[in-house]
Amino acid sequence: MKNSLQLFVEYLQIEKNYSHYTIERYQRDIDEFFLFMNEQGISGLQSIEFQDARLFLTILHGRNLSKRTIARKTSCLRSFFKFLMREEIVPDNPFSLVSLPKKDQTLPRFLYEEELSRIFSSIDASNPIGKRNFALIELLYATGARVSECCSIQLNDLDLTLGTVLLHGKGKKDRYVPIGEYAKEAISAYLKDGRGFLMASEKSHGTLMVNFRGEPLTPRGVRYILSSLMNKAAEGSKLHPHMLRHSFATHLLNNGADLRTVQELLGHSAISSTQVYTHVTKEQLRKVYMASHPRA
Repeated sequence: MKNSLQLFVEYLQIEKNYSHYTIERYQRDIDEFFLFMNEQGISGLQSIEFQDARLFLTILHGRNLSKRTIARKTSCLRSFFKFLMREEIVPDNPFSLVSLPKKDQTLPRFLYEEELSRIFSSIDASNPIGKRNFALIELLYATGARVSECCSIQLNDLDLTLGTVLLHGKGKKDRYVPIGEYAKEAISAYLKDGRGFLMASEKSHGTLMVNFRGEPLTPRGVRYILSSLMNKAAEGSKLHPHMLRHSFATHLLNNGADLRTVQELLGHSAISSTQVYTHVTKEQLRKVYMASHPRA
């Protein structure tokens, strides 16, 4: 079983170009299924049948896991056995007939423009850390970048003259995204009077965003900074990087951007991933209609 898993991991790395984080998640889900096999006394992957797959899912449901989590684990195992069939390690795919649970439809949490303005206003940009924080939040909101993409931006990925940044997305898919004047000004101020002071500990690397020790900023560090900014702005809730991504997409659509353009900017491979934001904008349209129409 371990050899089969190793082959699958190599397939995800080489053929699918999946990220390290995604591959780790696949490994955890498959290891969990291997534990289930041991508990059920199933000796090998060739012995897994449809009934075993159904029993595994029943156990997952009994643990009160979310529909999204169960759907992810099912999809992972379906892909795993599909690969094993391709390699002629197993005769069939016991998860091929298992239906995925419908995911709960949750609308993405985004910030209104007034909320963003209060957060921007709360930042003291008179010191290097403040300049870094201001540039960070402007960059996230201006580009809709994932936190991992933001943390991986190098100095040579930026072109402030053209107003673009190269983002390194999921599956090694790169894309150029424009940045507006506000973000350009904030980044320029950070590069001029912020980053150099933070790098004074003789650190030498090309990562754009750095922490107070001059080391590359991590996703965990970004989440901590945003939570601190939210508390300082007295908004009373947590601010995570994806909320800025959601706000980026929602505000673009609210102001007339077409769905395909937003898809490209977000780096979504399928437009279905972008369509969730149309539900948000429809709700916004309904609120405007109810507030404005004389016979609403």
